[in-house]
Formats: sequence, C-alpha cells, structure tokens
Amino acid sequence: MNEEIKTKDALDALQRIKEAEEKARKIVQEAREKTAVKIIQDAYDEAEKIKDRHLNRARKKAEERRSALIQQATKEAGEIREKADQEGVSLKKKAEKAMPGAVTQISDRIKHLIEKGEP
Repeated sequence: MNEEIKTKDALDALQRIKEAEEKARKIVQEAREKTAVKIIQDAYDEAEKIKDRHLNRARKKAEERRSALIQQATKEAGEIREKADQEGVSLKKKAEKAMPGAVTQISDRIKHLIEKGEP
C-alpha cells in the first residue's frame, strides 16, 4: 500500500504540475495578447501624432504660401494701378495740348458748313 500511496502522490503531483503548466501557458498567452493590443494601440497613437504633426506643418506652409501670393498680388495690383494712373495723367496732358487745335478745326468746319452749306 505504501507503493500505492507513493504512486497516487506522484500522480497527484504530476496532475498539479500539468495544471500549473496549463495555468502558466494561459498567463503567458494572455500577456502576449495584452502586449500585442498595447503595442498596436501605441503604434496607432504614434501614427495619429505623426499625422497631426504633418497636417499642421502642411497647413502652416499652405497659409504662408497663401499669404505670400496675396502679398504679391496686392503689390502687382498697386503697380498696375499706379501705371494706369500715370497713363491717365499722360493722356489728359496730351488731350489738353490737342484741345485748342481740335476746337479750331471743329469751329473751322462748322464755319465752312455754315458759309458753304456743304461738308
């Protein structure tokens, strides 16, 4: 019977070892799954941060470019306006110089029409 007890104790011990190994495998598996989930979540969070950084950088560059284009367009519009004003002044001066001659020519034609009755 002593041998039977030893065998039974050995079988019980072996059973407890198997249960402990199974429990350890489950713990390791759970740890792997939790670690994998944590790694995936951390990677996702880091990807979001990188995306946000790049989007902010792109927005900033776009705003700088927009501002530069507006500034350049404003400058060009001012130059065009100034040139148009100068041309207007120049045309006005030419018109003022030509006015007496034009008035004389028109009055001579009118006079000629009145006197002769023909064009």
